[in-house]
Amino acid sequence: MPESRNNRALDALADGARGVAVEDGLSEATTEQRNAASQDIDRKTTLEIVTIINSEDQKVAPAIQKILPEIAALVDDIVVAFKKGGRLIYIGAGTSGRLGVLDASECPPTYGVDPSMVQGLIAGGHDALTRSIESAEDRAEAGVAELKGIGFTAADVLVGITASGSAPYVLGALEYAAGIGAITAAISCNAASKTFAIAKHRLYADVGPEVVTGSTRMKSGTAQKLILNTLSTASMIRIGKVYKNLMVDLRPVNQKLVQRSLRLIREVTGCSADAAARAFAAANKAPKTAIVMVLCGVDCAAAERLLAAAGGHIGGVKQFNTISQELL
Repeated sequence: MPESRNNRALDALADGARGVAVEDGLSEATTEQRNAASQDIDRKTTLEIVTIINSEDQKVAPAIQKILPEIAALVDDIVVAFKKGGRLIYIGAGTSGRLGVLDASECPPTYGVDPSMVQGLIAGGHDALTRSIESAEDRAEAGVAELKGIGFTAADVLVGITASGSAPYVLGALEYAAGIGAITAAISCNAASKTFAIAKHRLYADVGPEVVTGSTRMKSGTAQKLILNTLSTASMIRIGKVYKNLMVDLRPVNQKLVQRSLRLIREVTGCSADAAARAFAAANKAPKTAIVMVLCGVDCAAAERLLAAAGGHIGGVKQFNTISQELL
């Protein structure tokens, strides 16, 4: 009898949970489905477990390949915003929020941009970066407050990141951003993501159910990171932060990056180590400026004017070397 009562109690709890799930739509979400490939993973050997995980991970890149046109369209809007002084803002909760903060935090050292140009907002604030604050994602007003706190305007671009697409923190922020006329985008791994009803750009990464049901830090998180890397990298390339495949606008904030800067100058220009060092110092440790100084045989101020005239692209300066004297 006790066992029977316990079973009835468990059934009642399950019924209640199913009711909640049906109401919020999560029961049908791809991110909440069970993965047939890992049904008995707890009975597998260690090698079998990691093999299953690796096999599932291999589905991520092909899923992103299917949405490359959508990603490219968002990049184009981000570039337009950047050229008009706008910013790229990521917002998310949990793993999604941490990935947004990670991508944003790496833009200044890699591309020499101001930290305000690409920002990541996470439900629960900085504390949520190192510990779970799951309840923070339930407050739609908190997402709106975060945007208002950074002075978000219609000139900026907001990218909401949520695997299931149901986090109120993200939904509230997207609704606010769309309401003031800003470009909005959503990254989700659920075809029925609520974010897709709001955002202009809908990036649906169909990676399938997770190896551990609902653990969206796995394939979903990997997909989100790849998409974010692609968005920021492609946007920076488009505004001249890369020459060929070299990060010529990096900030040499440590000895490793100083040495990398000197190698960049020599590799692009073919000059000697001494010439690279002199140009680097004269350019106030700005590798891109130093490269143009050497390429065009001009001083720092003239190199900066040439770059400005070429929209920040070294390639543009090289193309117009024949008329460079008119720009000096």
